[in-house]
Amino acid sequence: MNGAVSESRGPTVANVRTSVFVIPTDAPESDGTLEWDRTTLVVVEISAGAVRGLGYTYANSATAAVVRDSLEPLVVGQDVFAIPALAARMVQGVRNLGRAGIASMAISAVDAALWDTKARLLDLPLVTLLGQVRPSVPAYGSGGFTSYTPARLVEQLGDWAKEGLAFVKMKVGRDPGADPERVRAARQAIGATTQLFVDANGAYDRKQALAFAESFAEEDVRWFEEPVSSDDLEGLRLLRDRAPAAMAIAAGEYGYEPFYYRRMLDADAVDVLQADASRCGGVTGFMAAHALCDARGLPLSAHCAPALHLHLGCALSRVRHLEYFHDHQRIEDMLFEGAASPVGGVLTPDLGRPGLGLELKRQDAARYAV
Repeated sequence: MNGAVSESRGPTVANVRTSVFVIPTDAPESDGTLEWDRTTLVVVEISAGAVRGLGYTYANSATAAVVRDSLEPLVVGQDVFAIPALAARMVQGVRNLGRAGIASMAISAVDAALWDTKARLLDLPLVTLLGQVRPSVPAYGSGGFTSYTPARLVEQLGDWAKEGLAFVKMKVGRDPGADPERVRAARQAIGATTQLFVDANGAYDRKQALAFAESFAEEDVRWFEEPVSSDDLEGLRLLRDRAPAAMAIAAGEYGYEPFYYRRMLDADAVDVLQADASRCGGVTGFMAAHALCDARGLPLSAHCAPALHLHLGCALSRVRHLEYFHDHQRIEDMLFEGAASPVGGVLTPDLGRPGLGLELKRQDAARYAV
């Protein structure tokens, strides 16, 4: 295959282990366009030298088959320090599978595991290896699912505000007629000083989204995520141009490769770009998205998977905040030793732990294995 990695200068990848875990949610969850009651976690572990690093993604179990059948043969025996070359090799290796979707999530998990392994071999936290620019990164509480009762909605968001999170986010769009009252209730629960974000997951059409932007502004909503489909770049640009000045339009969580982000930024479609290292090519892909934002002077926000993004958020200057997503933070607390919790509204990496600072709790995870 073309794109072979050059002769090894560092430890080589000895083996790749892939595991799949299906974890029920603590209650039914839904947003503007999707419903779910379980989440699948795919964990990739890479051994090199005397260490084993890990990466992960939230994706279908078929992702594990892509890792085992298509990616593992490309990285085993290769220099674990040559991560850019291995990332390019994996992208080329999935050409006939399709770059986006499951293939990209598989690459993301392997890439994150490679970076974690490299940092562990050097006995460094990942943020130190990448170059730390801040000691901690702001987090925003994210949940407020459309499946929640009004009582559960205000309890969750209100608790995050009491805990010191400066931003909280709720879902909208499943029942548009109920959204104004739900947003009012959320504002009352969190008080005047906590910023309120809303996420429609592309559920509205353009006219609806414009009307709701004005309505939500009455409750001082500062962030309107995916007011229309992320594929509707003209619609996003319309919202960005006409939404109230204090309201940021955000999108990008479904980006799988840099060209997706370039198109979105070239269209002037967002005030804040979102990227997800569990989808966009891992640490390598997230840094590519950051470079595009840096070139345009735009902020970047990390989508979901808070434990995966913590070190990146402290190493990359354009990262505004990361999403402390209820579903994922619950799983990461359950299954990973070393997952951080917000203190004073920020997440801080433990510099005494190498790599991502995570260890899989194998006994706890075994009950969810498939």
